[in-house]
Amino acid sequence: MKICVLGAGDVGRLIAYDLSKNYEVSIADKSKERLKLAEDFATTFELDASRFEDLVEFMKKFDLIVGALPGRFGFSTLKAAIKARKDIVDVSFMPENPLELDDRAKEAGIRMIVDAGFAPGLSNVLMGHIQAVLGKLDEGVINVGGLPKNSKPPLYYKVVFSPYDLIEEYTRPARIIRNGRLIGVDPLEDIKQLKIRDFEFESFISDGLRTLLTTTEAENLYENTLRWKGHLEKMKVLKELGFFRQENLDFTMKVILPLMQFESDDFSMMEVYGRSGDQKIGYFMYDEAQGGFTSMARSTGYITAIAARLLLKYEFEPGVIPSELFGMEDDLFDEMMKEVKKRNIILEEFHKGL
Repeated sequence: MKICVLGAGDVGRLIAYDLSKNYEVSIADKSKERLKLAEDFATTFELDASRFEDLVEFMKKFDLIVGALPGRFGFSTLKAAIKARKDIVDVSFMPENPLELDDRAKEAGIRMIVDAGFAPGLSNVLMGHIQAVLGKLDEGVINVGGLPKNSKPPLYYKVVFSPYDLIEEYTRPARIIRNGRLIGVDPLEDIKQLKIRDFEFESFISDGLRTLLTTTEAENLYENTLRWKGHLEKMKVLKELGFFRQENLDFTMKVILPLMQFESDDFSMMEVYGRSGDQKIGYFMYDEAQGGFTSMARSTGYITAIAARLLLKYEFEPGVIPSELFGMEDDLFDEMMKEVKKRNIILEEFHKGL
């Protein structure tokens, strides 16, 4: 079984590392420096994923493709997999709706697991399971973040994934369900204070629901992304002044990116809960950097790798497979939860009225 991971960033390397324990794994990226870090556990290939036809031909060499590229390449990577007729598990934070490719994936006879990461990804799995148990939800909430353990002024944030995807979280309208209606809101319009366990954060509504907006029955459904206090107001000012416009973004990155690159281990946290009448089910997840990988790489990449393993183990029908499907089927959900915990990620369940 030949698997190729597209993208040798922190997440892509973690995926390749995990899968290399049981499969023949390759990893492709256009950066020689990033590829060098994966040489111990994967065969490396230089590849420019923006060259569509080259990507299609490259995919044909493998049995399974895993997409771990920045969001701007995600949709075209799915299209390339369709043209190459190769199954794919993808983790990229793409702005497009991958469900639009369902008919084309079925015609090509391939299976495409999308949003197979941390959030979206694990968050979808948990919300899918909650709805499968409770039925239509009065409210479904995802609170999630990946943060440095030690914040540092002036921006109080450390980049732990693609910096361009980070900025897109602040600029892309966030789609939520409010009072039974699908609406889009400015993500930085309403900055809220939020306490989870002993942690105090500020939060903003983010566009991470994605396929859940189609597959979940809920009167209210939204995702909040967590930040240390002091970060979001500065991002809001930069956005209002136009620093996040496309024509200014490269310059902006040169200024702010060094301020978000400093020494600190990171941690990942997620709280997912759903409520229907007097019944409530929730999950709490926590992880820290370990084994030479950041927590964000672990929390994201391990979910992707587990999804790839399940795709290879079980018979799935061709088409686009949203991650929440793994929560709606008991066998898949139980196996995914077991695999997550095996990788030293804390995952706890709580419920009320059941």
